[in-house]
Amino acid sequence: MVTEIKLGLCNPPEPIYLYVNQGEVDGESFVWYKFNISQEKKISVAQRALTGYLSELRLTTKEFKGKDNLKLDIVVSADELYVIRTGVETNFTKSFLLAASLIQDFSKPLIIVANAGDENTVFCNLYDAASKSKIEREWNKNADWATIIRDIQFRLGGTSSTPKLSVVPQPVHSQDLRVKNIRTLLDYPLDLVREWLQFQDVDRPSLLHISKINELVKTMCLAWVADKCEYPNHAESLYQKQVVDAVGNGADELTAINAWMQQLETAKTGAV
Repeated sequence: MVTEIKLGLCNPPEPIYLYVNQGEVDGESFVWYKFNISQEKKISVAQRALTGYLSELRLTTKEFKGKDNLKLDIVVSADELYVIRTGVETNFTKSFLLAASLIQDFSKPLIIVANAGDENTVFCNLYDAASKSKIEREWNKNADWATIIRDIQFRLGGTSSTPKLSVVPQPVHSQDLRVKNIRTLLDYPLDLVREWLQFQDVDRPSLLHISKINELVKTMCLAWVADKCEYPNHAESLYQKQVVDAVGNGADELTAINAWMQQLETAKTGAV
C-alpha cells in the first residue's frame, strides 16, 4: 500500500490508542474510547468499527491500581496508526483471536467491529473490508490462546505488503521491560526479583550481562512450576525446548512462556 505524504501542519506521528470497554461519557454510549492522559478523561468513540491493515500483535504490561496487568495490543495501520489495547482474558480479545486465526493473508484490509454484550462485556467481529463478509469461527473458551497469538504473529511477520509503522518506543530499557513482562505473566513477587538483583549488586536487570538476565528469567519460570509439576526435570526440559530453543528460532518469548505454562497446567489437570 502506497500512502501519500501530506505536507503542512499535522499532528505528531504517534499512535492513537483505543481502549475496549462498554460505558457512557456525557450521555454518549461507547464500546471503546480514547483517553486524554493530561486531563485524565475518557473520550468516547462513536464509531464501532475500524478499517485498516493488521500489522502487529504484541503482549505488554500496564500498571493499574498498583498492579501490573497483561494486555494485548492490536496494531492497525489505517489513516493513522491505531493500537487497540485490551486485556488478554477479555471476550473482545478471545473473539478477535478466534476470527483472526482463520486469516492466512494479512495483506488485505480488515474491518474490526466492537459489539456490546451483556453486563458491560464487549465482543469483536472481523470482516473482510473488500467483500464485507464476516469472518466467523465457533466460540471456544478452551482454545490455546498462546498458540493462536504465536501463529498470527508468525503470519504477520511474513506479510511483506502489510505496512510496517513504528510505534514510539517506551522510555524503558528493553531488558528491564522484558523481565517486568515475564514477572507479570508468572505473577512472580517483585520483592524476590529485587532481592535477586541485590545479590548481583545491581538495581535493574539491564545492568547485567544477557546471560544473567536469562538466568533470572529461568529462575522465575521454574519457581512458577515448582508446585505444579511432579517431575521438575521434565518441566525444565520442556522449558529448554519450548521457550529457550523457540526464542532462539525467532519466537516471541512472552508467547512461548505462556504456551509452556498452558501445557504444564493442562498436564496437571489431566493427571488429577
